[in-house]
Amino acid sequence: MKHKLKQSAGFFAIIFLLSMQIAQAQETRRITLNEAIDLGVLNSHLLKNNQGKIDEAIAATKEANDRKLPDVNVSASYLYLPIKPTIHLKSDSGSNGGSNTNVSQAMYGMANVSYPIYAGGKLKYAIESAKFLEEAAKLDAADNKEAVILNTINAFSNLYKSAAVVNLVKENLEQSNQRVKDFANLEKNGLLARNDLLKVELQSSNIELTLLDAENNLKIAGVNMALMLGLPEQTILIPDSASLQVINNVKTLEEYEQLALMERNDLNALVLRKKVAGLGIKNVKADYYPSVALTAGYIAADLPGFLTITNAVNVGVGVKYSLSSLWKTKSRVTQAEAMVRQLDASQLMLNDQVRLQINQDYQNYLLSQKKIQVYQKAVEQAAENYRITKNKYDNALATTTDLLDADVAQLQSRLNLTNAGADAVVAYNKLLQTAGILNNN
Repeated sequence: MKHKLKQSAGFFAIIFLLSMQIAQAQETRRITLNEAIDLGVLNSHLLKNNQGKIDEAIAATKEANDRKLPDVNVSASYLYLPIKPTIHLKSDSGSNGGSNTNVSQAMYGMANVSYPIYAGGKLKYAIESAKFLEEAAKLDAADNKEAVILNTINAFSNLYKSAAVVNLVKENLEQSNQRVKDFANLEKNGLLARNDLLKVELQSSNIELTLLDAENNLKIAGVNMALMLGLPEQTILIPDSASLQVINNVKTLEEYEQLALMERNDLNALVLRKKVAGLGIKNVKADYYPSVALTAGYIAADLPGFLTITNAVNVGVGVKYSLSSLWKTKSRVTQAEAMVRQLDASQLMLNDQVRLQINQDYQNYLLSQKKIQVYQKAVEQAAENYRITKNKYDNALATTTDLLDADVAQLQSRLNLTNAGADAVVAYNKLLQTAGILNNN
């Protein structure tokens, strides 16, 4: 018997320790919208990938600048001659003389320096193109940063709405359970029909099911938010409702259109890529011109017992020209010009798309404001309707079904108002993102 008690005590001790570990793992953290945005930006895998692209573009710019530096080549060789070579030296008179010198090895070394002077502008165009592409990569990253911020706001809004639904349904369930108790007492005293009690019990059961669904949605929203912010997925996040402030002071539609055309990162990145394409045409046309470089070199050689060369220094100018460029370059120029025309068309298409997006998001924001006003009235109307229906029910002028319907309508109106407020915040920030100024705000 004592042994069984010891086993039971050990079992409960293990259960207690496990529950303590789970409780510690599930850290509860209250978080504001700004904190969520900061963490979302800091831990975004997309932005880290963008930083890698920026670093790559910076390195490409440095590589383009390095092409202006001189090329230096050094080479050396050692040769073993297994067969005795026959060496003929020409005298000043032009006669050939044989040599019996025994040469079995040879060594030589060379150093060459070439400094580009002119290459038809290719170096200049390559550097400018690399700089434009570097700026475009930074603009792409900034555009993705705004997308990350908006996704974080969306996730925060969903978490807030899920938590608000759970709280409202819990509150409604408490009221429903109290109604069940009151109706049960009335039914026991013969003051209420059994059918009416079953109706309120059924509604209470339905509310419990709704609460289970709401709690499940809250857990999923919490895990999604935690992973997005780089936090342990077991973290219980409590959104600060004060962070979701509905903004009423907005600019005009025309102002947002002008801001978008000036501030949108994707538009500005496309402009830079158009410049790169324009430089591409000039870079291809540079093949029509020769390349000129200063050259210098040093040669040393040694054939033991026969010949030694030192201090053989040379300085000169090298010119290189490909005659085939006269008939091969034209097609490449045509391709480069076609790319510029494509980017021109893409810019016009993107401008139209931006204007459409601004109009859609602006109207969606105005709609969200109107919905809040309507839902505020609906909450007042639902509360008054429930009060009147309750009075009628207490005076036997309304049925239980009428009372329950009024209660459901009241709960739904409060849920609608809560969701509308959060949706308005998202709609406003979506408008800022479309205008290209979300990160600035």
